[in-house]
Amino acid sequence: MKNITVSVDDESYRRARMKAAEDGVSVSAVVRKFLVDFAAGGSEFERAKSAERQLRDSIVDFDAANRLPRDQLHARR
Repeated sequence: MKNITVSVDDESYRRARMKAAEDGVSVSAVVRKFLVDFAAGGSEFERAKSAERQLRDSIVDFDAANRLPRDQLHARR
């Protein structure tokens, strides 16, 4: 396991410590989880592909026959 040093302003560190304490974890644990999630995120293409897959899986009631008539589709305002 590697150790890293991160510099943040005093106020951000104080607020991070308070929030971490509320959640019952350390600031180090919060940063570790962020870095692990960040590193596991993959490329932009992989994230987009995953988002597309989730969106397609969420569409359960779609029928191409249920569409607007042409005159309504191209209605001008």
